[in-house]
Amino acid sequence: MPTLTELHETRGRLVTQAREALDAITANTDDARTAELEARHDTIMAEFDKIEANIKREERHAQIEAQMEERQRRNRPLGPDVTTGGQNDGEQRTDEQRQAEYRDAFMAMLREGGDMGAMTTEQRQLLRAGYQELRTQTAGTNAAGGYTVPVQMANDIVQVMKDWGPMYDPGITNEVSTGGGNQFTIPTNDDTANTASALAEGADLTDDGSGDAVFGQARFDAYVDATPWVKISFELLQDSAFDIQGFISGALGERLGRRANARLTTGSGVNQPNGIVTAAPVGITAASAVAIASDELITFQHSVNQAYRRSPKARWMFADSTLAVLRKLKDGQGNYLWQMGDIRAGVSDMLLDKPYSINDDVPAIATGNKAIIFGDFSRYWVRKVGGPVIGTVRERFWPKVGLAGLIRYDGELVDAAAIKALKLA
Repeated sequence: MPTLTELHETRGRLVTQAREALDAITANTDDARTAELEARHDTIMAEFDKIEANIKREERHAQIEAQMEERQRRNRPLGPDVTTGGQNDGEQRTDEQRQAEYRDAFMAMLREGGDMGAMTTEQRQLLRAGYQELRTQTAGTNAAGGYTVPVQMANDIVQVMKDWGPMYDPGITNEVSTGGGNQFTIPTNDDTANTASALAEGADLTDDGSGDAVFGQARFDAYVDATPWVKISFELLQDSAFDIQGFISGALGERLGRRANARLTTGSGVNQPNGIVTAAPVGITAASAVAIASDELITFQHSVNQAYRRSPKARWMFADSTLAVLRKLKDGQGNYLWQMGDIRAGVSDMLLDKPYSINDDVPAIATGNKAIIFGDFSRYWVRKVGGPVIGTVRERFWPKVGLAGLIRYDGELVDAAAIKALKLA
């Protein structure tokens, strides 16, 4: 099939030939020769009409393709429905292969210092088509902040945040994910103090309002935490022999994780999350300001109602320095309260038959501190707005490339009876 350029060239030659035949007809006086020239002219024009129709079809098809490419560029499709550039042979590729193609193109862009002109056509098409993009500025235009990291880096960040902070881990707290950051509230109710009473024969039911349900509410906002810019030099991008993508994702993930875990642990609740330590009411206060007795730990555990202690998410939370103290505690028979788990059987270490999480943002054992948290952590809600966002900027730091991350989240204890704190005197 001739290209559109070749069709236009053929049309031009036919126009020239038709004009020559028409001029010859005008200048000729021989009837036989005139009839021959007219037949030749008609043949040329028939071929011209055929070429003209082919050109219109090709131009229409090119226009449709351009519209589809523009729509794809604006929408930035996510996931397995994406068709990445440079692959028009209909080959079916796995989700992992598409991710790998986009990551290769992204790293090539980094090595070139953000110079798209130095990349291959296929690499530019892959970046334009995208696999998953999260931008630091306005969405939809390349000028708003450049291309962002592939989806694999975002997954690495979430995993690192779990490692660094248990409060951001949906396996410990209750995760509520929302697409937008609009404020929302949830109703709360504590009816545990109410019960029924005996009714004598023929007596009327009590109607004094004492049985009315009392509702409260927990409000969730969307606070933003962000990392400083990480600027990568042009020379490092070109010469790096190690996994710079993994290094950057790990570093930014750790920074976001440390910040989020700290605020979900000890946040004041004023223009920031209400941290678990701040929100948890005191179960008991230890007799000492610097030590915890075995009996106090048992009493503290039972300050939380057994309805919450039975929860699969019931656990302890304290700093690693506190664990060192608790591991030395024994019962009246000389048995340690701490029990070693079995990694092979998937059994975690236990304290008084309940698992625990190490969180170094929980205050250490010291005067007046809430050093130990215990209860049903499913009643502490962590609101996450989308996923962690990693953005890159090329123009601002040229010839360096800048990367930074941010998250939007909030946290609140929605049931104050579910989790208690042990406070030092």
